[in-house]
Amino acid sequence: MTNSDTTRVLIVDDHTPFREGLRALLNSIPGMEATGEAANGEDAIREAARVQPDVILMDLQMPGVNGIEATRRIHQSSPHIGVIILTMFEDDDSVFAAMRAGARGYLLKGADQAEILRAIHSVRNGEALFGPGIARRLINLFTQTHSESAPPFPELTEREREVLDQLARGLSNTEIAATLVISQKTVRNHVSNIFGKLQVVDRAQAIIRARKAGLG
Repeated sequence: MTNSDTTRVLIVDDHTPFREGLRALLNSIPGMEATGEAANGEDAIREAARVQPDVILMDLQMPGVNGIEATRRIHQSSPHIGVIILTMFEDDDSVFAAMRAGARGYLLKGADQAEILRAIHSVRNGEALFGPGIARRLINLFTQTHSESAPPFPELTEREREVLDQLARGLSNTEIAATLVISQKTVRNHVSNIFGKLQVVDRAQAIIRARKAGLG
């Protein structure tokens, strides 16, 4: 009989030998139990509702309902069940689709047994765990997304930021006009708008603000 300290795991994968290998691994570990199996997303949803496992090891590509949709529906109906994606796919779209669906872990099928067991324990304890390669991708993508979505001085137009960048480089209005291929009058108008939006009184203050923000 299963006690409350046993971590009950549902295995979802359309390859029978892979499920058998995971089942053998889990059942050989004290405190672990492979409590059920499913070969597609529809069966996973039904089995998750029936056995209420602590953790699900979920493949992505399966016939019928895929792992992403199954994860989403299981998370909606049973948010206490921790889903770990275990797949061969490591593209950004798959990783983020899984996270949006509610997955709390993402491992590649090349992960060793210790890594899989560590992920199961972490997710059972309410944590999230992603394989080292996936974690690096997440950090890189979040960093890139943040820098793209939050440009310096969002109150400025793109052209005004270009002019401010040239100001920060120490260029005169004449040089800026030549560099950006616009008239000096247009440059003066942009500079005036920049001063007003940044609430600075002269070029020196504008340059200081721009350089602190990484321009120039």
